[in-house]
Amino acid sequence: MAPVRTAKFAIGQVVKHRLFPFRGVIFDVDPHFNNTDEWYEAIPAAMRPRKDQPFYHLLAENSETEYIAYVSEQNLREDQSGVPVRHPQLDELFDKTTDGRYALKNPARH
Repeated sequence: MAPVRTAKFAIGQVVKHRLFPFRGVIFDVDPHFNNTDEWYEAIPAAMRPRKDQPFYHLLAENSETEYIAYVSEQNLREDQSGVPVRHPQLDELFDKTTDGRYALKNPARH
């Protein structure tokens, strides 16, 4: 079993893609790749991220639309623009905090 890495980004943090023009709020984190082989193989071989890193689920947006994205840690950067995210599902999951992040409305307790 591969060692689990600590995630660099946190749930509620606003991030942007390092190559493509989209950004979003993280709503879930997988410690390593946890999607289908079909999804992975659809990425051009020269751009495929390693599977042994955290992958993030984003409430994502670009200049035209909002959607859900699944992105490797190596392809994310912190978004420091301070511009609010406009995703329509944002208010269902998060409250905006004073530091520009988003806090889960009902965080799970273990």
